[in-house]
Amino acid sequence: MRICHIVPSLEERHGGPSKSARALANAQAAGGATVELLTTQEPAQKAPNTAHDYARVFTFVRQAPLALCRASDLRAHLLATPADCIHHHSVWLLTLRYAREAAQRQSAPLVIAPRGMFSPWAYAHRRWRKRLAELVVHPSAFRDAAGWHVTSDDEAADVRRLGFTQPICVAPNGVGIPTATELGAARTFWHAHCPSTRNRPIALFYSRFHRKKRLRELFDLWLAEPRGEWFLLLVGLPEEYSVAEIHSWIEAAGATSSIGVFDGTNQPAPFAVASLFVLPSHSENFGLVIAEALAAGVPALVTDTTPWPMLSEKEAGWCVPWASFGATLSKALACQSSELVARGRAGARWMETDFTWAGTARRLRDFYHSLRHA
Repeated sequence: MRICHIVPSLEERHGGPSKSARALANAQAAGGATVELLTTQEPAQKAPNTAHDYARVFTFVRQAPLALCRASDLRAHLLATPADCIHHHSVWLLTLRYAREAAQRQSAPLVIAPRGMFSPWAYAHRRWRKRLAELVVHPSAFRDAAGWHVTSDDEAADVRRLGFTQPICVAPNGVGIPTATELGAARTFWHAHCPSTRNRPIALFYSRFHRKKRLRELFDLWLAEPRGEWFLLLVGLPEEYSVAEIHSWIEAAGATSSIGVFDGTNQPAPFAVASLFVLPSHSENFGLVIAEALAAGVPALVTDTTPWPMLSEKEAGWCVPWASFGATLSKALACQSSELVARGRAGARWMETDFTWAGTARRLRDFYHSLRHA
C-alpha cells in the first residue's frame, strides 16, 4: 500500500504532531507499506536528519506567506506521485489544500487528523482566523475528506460536534519506553543544568510555553501555599511566553528557590529527574507528553480536558477538573515517595501494553483499506 503523510513541520517547537506523525509514518513503513512523509521548512533552515527513518522523508521550502506553509514544490510532488491514501496532519494551512487537490486527482481517500484543533478551546481561540482558513485557505477540504483520524474518544466527539459525519478512526499515539541508558544520560544533564534536581523532589511541567497549557495559572497555584522541599521545574518550547518572561515572574515573586525555568529546545526530556508530572492544559487531543511521562515511570496529574480519565483507574496518576487541580496537587505532593514510584511503574506498564506504534499503524492501515473499498 502506498501511503502519503503530510505534516506541516517536523520542528520540535511545533509540539507533539511533529513527533507523532513521523513516528506513525515510520511504523507503517516498518510494517511493509510504501510510505512518504512530506513536510515543509523555512528558507535557509537545516533539513531534518532522516538517516534513521523507515519512511521516505521529503522536505520542501516554504514560500511567502510562510505562516500558511505555502510550498509549491510540495504541491507539485503530491500531484505527480501516486498514493493509495493521503493522510494530512493538522488543519488551517495550505498543505491541507494541496492534500485535497491530490486526493481528488488520484481518486485516493483523504484522511485528516485535526490534532486537537477541533477541541472547544482550540476551535474558539482566534476563531476569525480559522473561519478564514476554512473559506479561503483550504475550502471544501473538511467536506471532501473520506475520513478522520483522531487519537481519543474525546477528539472523535469534537469532530461529530462540528457536524462531520465521515468515518472516524480512533488510533492513539504510540510511545516508546526509554532505556535505562537514555534516562541516565538525561538525569546527568539535568543534574548539571539545574542543581535543585539533585536532591529535591521535582514536580515537572514539560510542554510548550503557551496559554493553552495554563502555565501562568500553574505558576500562581504553586505559590498559593507552601510546597516544602518540592521544586517546580518548568521546561518547554518558548512560544507565547519566553523563558525570560517566565523568569521575570519567578524573580518578581521571590520564588527562585522553589521554581526554575529552562528552554527545552534540543535538550533531553527531563522526566528522569521528576517525581510528578503536571499538565493543567485547557485541552489536548492526546497529550503525547503525558504518555511520555508515564513511559518514563513518572505519575501524572492532568486536567480532565485531556483524554486521560484512566489515570486514576490505572493508579498511574490523577485526571481532575481544573477546579480540583489545586487540591489534588497538594494531595499528590503529600504522597510518600514510594507511592509515587509505584504509580510511575504502573504507568510504564500501561504504556508498554496499550500504546505501541505498531498497533496504531495497523489500525490506521486497515482504516485506509476500508475507505478505499467503501
